[in-house]
Amino acid sequence: MPGVCPARTAGPLPLMTKKRWKVLPPDPGAQSALCARLGIRPLTAQLLINRGLAEPDRASSFLKPDINHLHDPFLLKDMDRAVERIVSAIAKREKIAVYGDYDVDGTTSAAMLHLFFRELGVDAACHIPDRLTEGYGLNAGAIDRLCGEGVRLVITVDCGSSNRDEVRHASSLGVDVIVTDHHELPEDAPAAFALLNPRQKGCAFPFKGLAGVGVAFNLMMALRSRLRRLGWFRGTEPNLRRYLDLVSVGTIADMVPLVDENRILVAHGLKEIERGGRPGLKALAEAAGLRPGRVSSGAVAFQLAPRINAAGRLARASAAFNLLVSGDAGEARRLAEALNRENASRQRIESGILEEALSMMEGKTPDRGVVLFSEKWHPGVIGIVASRLVERLSRPVVMIAVDGGSGRGSARGIKSFDILEGLRSCSALLERYGGHRGAAGLTVARENIERFRDAFIDHLNAALTDEDLVPEVVCDAEVPLDGIDRPFMMEMEGLAPFGSSNREPLLCVRDAAITGASIAGGKHLRFTVAQNGCARGAIGFNLAGLHPIGGKRFRIAFSPFLDEWQGNAGLRLRIKEVEAGA
Repeated sequence: MPGVCPARTAGPLPLMTKKRWKVLPPDPGAQSALCARLGIRPLTAQLLINRGLAEPDRASSFLKPDINHLHDPFLLKDMDRAVERIVSAIAKREKIAVYGDYDVDGTTSAAMLHLFFRELGVDAACHIPDRLTEGYGLNAGAIDRLCGEGVRLVITVDCGSSNRDEVRHASSLGVDVIVTDHHELPEDAPAAFALLNPRQKGCAFPFKGLAGVGVAFNLMMALRSRLRRLGWFRGTEPNLRRYLDLVSVGTIADMVPLVDENRILVAHGLKEIERGGRPGLKALAEAAGLRPGRVSSGAVAFQLAPRINAAGRLARASAAFNLLVSGDAGEARRLAEALNRENASRQRIESGILEEALSMMEGKTPDRGVVLFSEKWHPGVIGIVASRLVERLSRPVVMIAVDGGSGRGSARGIKSFDILEGLRSCSALLERYGGHRGAAGLTVARENIERFRDAFIDHLNAALTDEDLVPEVVCDAEVPLDGIDRPFMMEMEGLAPFGSSNREPLLCVRDAAITGASIAGGKHLRFTVAQNGCARGAIGFNLAGLHPIGGKRFRIAFSPFLDEWQGNAGLRLRIKEVEAGA
């Protein structure tokens, strides 16, 4: 039962879209002030200005993320209440369970909290739901099982904000629930014993962009502080810095803004990963083929996180959880290799679904969005494919995996459209939905799939214009190629870790030549960029479709990077866009 929104306009599907280039304007005055105060180059200063850091003091703090500048965890609404309940449970030896989620944020949160309780001498149970049989968030069956095992306190991580009925069910069984989450809350938020979510009304926590693992880490900070005050620790107390590797992986994977508190947590967490103290992450890095040395946010996002996610997408997330909590190097290697195989399987399934989705749309032009559904698709992978389609089509995409009487869907949006609001406009046709502005999930009855498709497309046609669908290539600055050298690279790396709200700098050159182009790995393009006697090696990931290329002058958007190998570092360009004749 495959399906696609009906074509309403004749013509080919626009898989390669014309893009609007924009170069952010320089600010010479602010540049001069930053250069004089911080001793940096004008281009580096402009990168800071483009990120809203024109004031020298703020720029200096940004370049030196300080662990001592984390916010007071007790500013989170209900934190006092949550801590008191946990302290009471520990003192009375009540059984505690951590209830996670099957994605990277949820799995790292659950592993972290489980290990922290173990360090406190508390053997907390842990439940991570199965994506296929239990779905996202709390479910009544799991609560019944935990209650039957004697659990009297459930602490959710990265879920629970939309589980009003399930929290009420737990309460009816005499089980208290502390929700720690970061997702948007519905109007009828659950009446949990305590609700820790910086997005809730009346919460004084100054930073609203924490990932679920960031909220859980704040709970750990607050709990350690209270236990310290109560004289719990006789000797060494838990060193929370050691948990920052898990915090950084979950935060990066969930694509929350890498600014403010998240920047501090991730910057120090990456150093913990480099230290190699956690056998599971060390084994996973080796299985992924990561070179020893500095670990970047990109390596976490594209090499570590997908392997952790593969367990929850295709098998059971408990495999990734077991890897993260393992203290045995041999066991960690075996688990990491298994996750590596799962990830390879996930990639094959993803490629097949993408191919099928593109063939379903062949010869059709979507309106201002795409809705696809099929009985053949794996629900754990369709979100990734939806993101791939958004990249190619520059319009919102919903993909639905149909099984029996219902469909489970993943929705992905574009910069100019709130995908969650789009689903809310069709909520009468959905059994369940939730997520963020850019990504959301949904459940829909089989008989309502086509009605949902039509209503959603009608909403997109009314809400978006053709201009909204033209993607922008936003460059930080136009530069001469010879201005990108090793001293600049050392300054630019001070802006890392890169991610959402602190994207990797994107620069552009005009009137550049491309020579020596060749295809690498079947889908990547390698070539040399030359301008005014300066030449740099370059790679364009997934740009093999541009080959053959050469002989003209080009405008090229790129991110420079140092390609380190066996102690040698070469300056390379990571190509993002190429425009001929500019």
